[in-house]
This record gives sequence, structure tokens and C-alpha cells, in this order.
Amino acid sequence: MAALTITATMSGCGASDSGDVTLKIVAADYGSNDDNTSQKYWNDLARAYEMKTPGVKIDVTVLSWKDVDREVAEMVNRGEAPDLAQIGAYADHARAGKLYPVDNLVSVPTQANFLPKLRQAGEVDRVQYGMPFGASTRLLFFNEKLFAGAGAKPPTTWEELQKAAEKLKAKDVKYPFALPLGSEESQAETMMWLLSGGGGYRDTTGTAYQIDSPANVETFGWLKKELVGKGLTGPVAPGDLDRQEAFDAFVRGEVGMLNGHPTLMETAEQAGVKVGKVPLPGTAGRAKATLGVADWMMAFKQNGHRKEVGAFLDYVYADKNVVSFSDRYDLLPVTVTARDTMESDAEHAALRPFLEQLAGSELYPVGERSWTKVSESVKKNIGKAVAPDGDPRAVLEEIARDARSAEAAASAQ
Repeated sequence: MAALTITATMSGCGASDSGDVTLKIVAADYGSNDDNTSQKYWNDLARAYEMKTPGVKIDVTVLSWKDVDREVAEMVNRGEAPDLAQIGAYADHARAGKLYPVDNLVSVPTQANFLPKLRQAGEVDRVQYGMPFGASTRLLFFNEKLFAGAGAKPPTTWEELQKAAEKLKAKDVKYPFALPLGSEESQAETMMWLLSGGGGYRDTTGTAYQIDSPANVETFGWLKKELVGKGLTGPVAPGDLDRQEAFDAFVRGEVGMLNGHPTLMETAEQAGVKVGKVPLPGTAGRAKATLGVADWMMAFKQNGHRKEVGAFLDYVYADKNVVSFSDRYDLLPVTVTARDTMESDAEHAALRPFLEQLAGSELYPVGERSWTKVSESVKKNIGKAVAPDGDPRAVLEEIARDARSAEAAASAQ
């Protein structure tokens, strides 16, 4: 979601002489500066919980997205696991036997309240270990002013998208369609295009990778020939364009279209860009699904505070706290009741198109140990598929080989 600066550990939360339990939490920072750092959210939440729960202290360390997964892994390797971690991935810790199953932690109403798609994505071998914490989906964003000036219409198919990009290019729009396939988050952009072309990373059963499937090869062949090859993606080669660069250009009014999430919508509109939004176009109509993304809360067994951790999590996932967090960082709620609250509230009308997409979205295969290696291969290689001398089939076959190797290595562990 966002990679930001490291913030300090919350002070004054050490274990007391009276036998109080101190829960140690490491969380990711969703803020963009010191004024809206996640540390403030957690401080408020911790103080409120301590007031109502004598004998339990909450000690929170908030770290940037750039560092938090690595820092938690290093803590676990040193035998200093926190009680709770709110980070980007849970599966490796679950498969190593480090985590409590969710049904041993939270109340039945709390577990049942997670959105089904997200709850399932938190499972390893049909046991839930990851609890979703903050979610988003993707829509096609377009600059309404640039579209009006070019006489372009919001696209519903790839052909319409190409025609709109051609009209934008004729009006000297710098990036008719921004296609960020650089190393920052190209696994997301790639998955959106694979889904819109009728494919995806995994087969329809979800049991095996299908990265070099005919549908996926056709998708990247179309991108290379019909968008990149016709100069419709801007002055920076897609393989050199990172997501944040594309988002920054959209906020500056230099981009006609790109695939975006709720936080970008808010930032762009604050900068005076009037943002139009439509579901991702597909080959013959809207895409069969869009990308869903969730971050994860997990509870480590090392310190043995199962009862206290479970009670705190019931509080964390109360509607008022889920809605407050989602509001603060322009994210989607991860529980059914919080989603229903936001959908029925006119104040959150701008998020409704994203909420509508969430139920039918597809998430990364985060429950697979192999996913980290597969994601790394996509980031490293996918930009070459649309380069002038690139071969989409060969690049996807290379990533598929890396996926098979990663699965074999995971199975051997």
C-alpha cells in the first residue's frame, strides 16, 4: 500500500511490577507524513483499550512499509517475535508453525465478520492464520478534463481504451495510458491485465500457476503491439516506470488513464484533478474481476499471550475502529458490518465503486510460500515483455519456470 518513514516505538508501555501483561505489536505505517502517521492511530487505540482493560498494556512499534516485513522476520529469527504483527504477508510464518490459528484467538462473531473473500485469502491448508487489515481494489481512473478536451469516452473494452489513448495522444497528453511495469509494484499491474484478458496467475482451481497460459500470452502480446508499440504509454518505457512515478504524473495532470486505488483518488482530487472511474475494461466488456489487495494481522505464539491477544483483536475489529482506520487512510473495510456501514453512509459515496468490486476481486496467492519468489520474478522480468525487442511468450515462460522452481522448493521444505 504505502512505503513511508520509520517512526519511533511508542513509549511508556513496558511491563510493570504488578504483573501486567504487555502486548508487543509491530505495525506498518499507512501515513504520508508525521501528521497522519499510523502511530497516532495506534496510540489512540492502545490508550482507549488500556483504559477499559486493567492489567493489559499495549506497546506498539510502527515501521515503514519498506522495512516492516523484513524487521518482523528478523525479530522472529532472533527469537524475539512480537505478540502481533500487522504487515504484508503471513504465510511463511504460518507454515513455520509460528502463528496462532485465528479460531483459537478471536470470538466467533469477529472471525465470521471478515469478508469471505479476504478470510479465505488468510488461510493456509484451509486454516485461517492471517486476518485482513486494510484492503483496496482497483478501477480504471481517467482525467475527466483531458478526456473532454480530446473528445474521448470512458472505455469498457480494450479496443475502446486504445481509441481513447489515441485521441489523448493527438492532444499531446504526456501519458495517454500510464503502464507502470517497473520493479516497484508491477506484480499488481500485471495481475490486473491478466484478469482483464481472462487469465491470471493461477488456474481456475487455484492449485497451480498458469503464468504462460495462452490467454496471458495474448494479453501481453496485445499490450506490446497495440498500446506500447503505438506510442500510447508515454515517454518512459513501461519497464522503467514505477507505480509511484505514474501516480505522481496523474496527480500533476499528465496522465489520461491508469489503473488506480482509493488513496490515489483522494490525492488527485485534492490536487484539483477531476477523476473519472470505471471498472477495468476487458477484451469484450468489463474485466471478469479486478485486483483485490489486503494487508495482514497475525498473532505469534512465542510469548503465550493467546487470551489477551484475542481479546485485544476483538476490540481492534470492532466496527468503530475498522471504519475509523479505513476513513483515515482511504482504504476499504475488511469486515461485513463495517462495509455495510460505509456503503449506506453518503459521506463514503466515493468509495462505493471500490466496495462493489471487492466481493468479486481476486487476491494474490498470498497463502502460497512460493508467491514471494514468483512476485520477485514478475517485478524483475515483466517489463521486458512489452519492450521493442521483447517476446511476451518467452518472458512469461521464464516467469513460469521461476514459479515452478519456487513451488518445488516450497514443497521440499
